[in-house]
Amino acid sequence: MARARWAEDLVASFYQREGHEIVARNWHCREGELDIVAVSQVGGVKTIVVVEVRARASNYFGSPLESVTHAKQKKLRSATKKYLASEMCNYSSVRFDVASVLGVKIEIVRDAF
Repeated sequence: MARARWAEDLVASFYQREGHEIVARNWHCREGELDIVAVSQVGGVKTIVVVEVRARASNYFGSPLESVTHAKQKKLRSATKKYLASEMCNYSSVRFDVASVLGVKIEIVRDAF
C-alpha cells in the first residue's frame, strides 16, 4: 500500500506540473475506485482525465500497463459514470490515462482506452 500511495502522489504531481487540476483522489463507489481525477482545460475544451495508476518494483511479473485488463477498464468506465453523475461535472470530453510507475520511472499512456 505504501508503494501505491507513493506512486499516486508522484503521478498526481506530474499531472499538476503539466497544468492539470486534481479534483479527486481515491474516489470510491460500489463500482470501483478512481485513483486520480484531473481536469485539463485547453481553450474552451474542458476534459475530465481519469488516471489509473499501476506501480511495481520491477517488471518480473509483467508490465504494470498490462495489468489494466478489459474487466478493469469496464469497472473504471462504470465508476467514472457514477463520479460524473455525483459531481454534476460540466465537461466537453472524458479521457482515460494509465500511469505506470516501475521503480521510479513514470510512463503515461494517454487515452489508453
